[in-house]
Amino acid sequence: MDTVLRDFAGLRVAAFESRRATEMARMIERLHGQPSVSPSMREVSVPDHREAVEFAHQLMSGQIDVVVLLTGVGTRQLVAQVERQVDRERFLTSLADATTIVRGPKPLAALKELGIEPTLRVPEPNTWREVLTTVDKHLSIANQTVGLQEYGRPNASLVAGLEARGATVKRIKVYEWDFPEDTGPLEANVRALADGQIDVALFTSGHQVVNLLRMAEKMGLAEPVRRACQRLVIASIGPTTSEMLTECGLEVDIEPEHPKMGHLVNAAAERGGELLARKRKAAVQRGAEPAPRVSGVDSSTTAGARGAEPAPAGAIRQGAWWDGPFMKACRREPADRVPIWLMRQAGRYMAEYREVRAKTTFLELCKNPQLCAEVMITAVNRLGVDAAIIFADLLPMLEPMGIELEYTAGEGPVIHNPLREARDVDRLKELEHVEALDFVMETVRLTRAGLPETIPVLGFAGAPFTLASYAIEGGASRNYVHTKRMMYRDEAAWNALMGRLSRAVIRYLNGQIAAGAQAVQLFDSWVGCLGPDDYRRYVLPHVRAIAAGLTPGAPLIHFATGNPALLPLLSEAGGDVIGIDWRIGLDDAWRAVGYHKAVQGNLDPQVLLAEPAEIRHRARQVLEQAGGRPGHIFNLGHGVLPQTPVEHVIALVDCVHAQG
Repeated sequence: MDTVLRDFAGLRVAAFESRRATEMARMIERLHGQPSVSPSMREVSVPDHREAVEFAHQLMSGQIDVVVLLTGVGTRQLVAQVERQVDRERFLTSLADATTIVRGPKPLAALKELGIEPTLRVPEPNTWREVLTTVDKHLSIANQTVGLQEYGRPNASLVAGLEARGATVKRIKVYEWDFPEDTGPLEANVRALADGQIDVALFTSGHQVVNLLRMAEKMGLAEPVRRACQRLVIASIGPTTSEMLTECGLEVDIEPEHPKMGHLVNAAAERGGELLARKRKAAVQRGAEPAPRVSGVDSSTTAGARGAEPAPAGAIRQGAWWDGPFMKACRREPADRVPIWLMRQAGRYMAEYREVRAKTTFLELCKNPQLCAEVMITAVNRLGVDAAIIFADLLPMLEPMGIELEYTAGEGPVIHNPLREARDVDRLKELEHVEALDFVMETVRLTRAGLPETIPVLGFAGAPFTLASYAIEGGASRNYVHTKRMMYRDEAAWNALMGRLSRAVIRYLNGQIAAGAQAVQLFDSWVGCLGPDDYRRYVLPHVRAIAAGLTPGAPLIHFATGNPALLPLLSEAGGDVIGIDWRIGLDDAWRAVGYHKAVQGNLDPQVLLAEPAEIRHRARQVLEQAGGRPGHIFNLGHGVLPQTPVEHVIALVDCVHAQG
């Protein structure tokens, strides 16, 4: 305990709690002397009980097969709301007869109070992933109806995972989180955060994160609080809270071995000072703030040259590009101009590219890192864009997985051994490592080395649906007949294929990030052929797995084309930035995506065939639709067309920079 006291002393701690604020305050006071604990939320019963009563009637009539209980409070409130209009004993008998799954000790205790022993218990750390793992291990829920007791923000990952396994999900929300009745302590902590008076912030629930940011927004302090959170140490009680912090764009520094409050406080006490010094030192090295004194140590005496301090495990280093307009837009921070880069910004419309391309085949070019870096560096220097995406193609990553790929003149990519039947999926090899794709990693390294450090480099990969469609169809397709046949006829084979591709994409993108990419883009060029229901069932869980598996610190741009109705689902699936094609106005698209995400887009590529005056007019329209809101990256709604005059592209870049 002496070590803990010594390490925690001098740090300014803010803790965000709900019911156990007094208990946490005593813990912090014991280690710290001056607790700062603010209740950030309270449970509020949903006033309309129809949802709970409808669920009860369905359960008692045998229409619900499985019941998943996520919280103890929700279990008790469910019964309380039901018994006002339904016979209590009959409902409890039906609940006992159903297959029940409890997530953690609190809903377990609530069920036992009712005299019911649950069928299955979800092991720690009790996230939605453990719920799905428990289902996979013990149940088959295909064609069954699952009643899901929810609270606060809906757990879209869990719903999507259950639906991907063939279940129909009946969602029951009986309470939600709201601000505490006395918001004074929470408002005080928001001001302290915004003023830089907090060194360590402790969170014991994901909903505390949401309420903190809601209160900051209400007080007009959202941006100062977010900036402050980049400099302080954030401690999360466990994976569920960490997921919410990450989803809200906040980096988790500490997560204890066990998701218990005492473990959280002790872990923050033991590691808070060291992590704070490291974050402050990194900020000094990149010029973001003057060298401070932290916990009695003058960090300016130990700061070396840029890059001397090793990055935290699993995170990317920060360089001069970190505070450039592109990265700021990814973080939805104000910048001095709207950043612009273009999909297919090195391509056949440029004479320099055509000269290189005339000497080699397309596939050979993709596997030549020196030439790939050369064509992209040339494009960036000539156009004056704010980011460089590596020159590569979506499909070569499939070759190490056993796909025979060829690019033919006039036809584009052709796959000679397509995966047409369910049994063919077994032929697709797991991409265990990315050594076979080192030519892509070398392209990242050479592109990074050949550009000013202020220009971020983007890696990219095809999304699993687009890769699966290529692998199944054998090339381009109009109706995706073979793809949808497998998807609809054999969902198990489809999920096996998508899972294998998703894991490959995670390794591939993380390899690019490790090689020097500052951000990555996921291209789902063909997913617009799906409607929202099919996307949610067959695609969303796999994209979400990719978003969750990427190296922290590298923003993910999630881009799909062809169906604006998918935008809310793209946002739900994951990504710091959602790419928008030209089939919808940017203002409407951003509303559909949600203002908690940055957006990229969305000029129609054909506009670049018009005269420069019209190009400037259309570009200004897109900028006006963005409304000056931080978080807009200007781009086309798809790639630059080969017929585009290069002077028109330069005129677009100049116009955006002048207007932004």
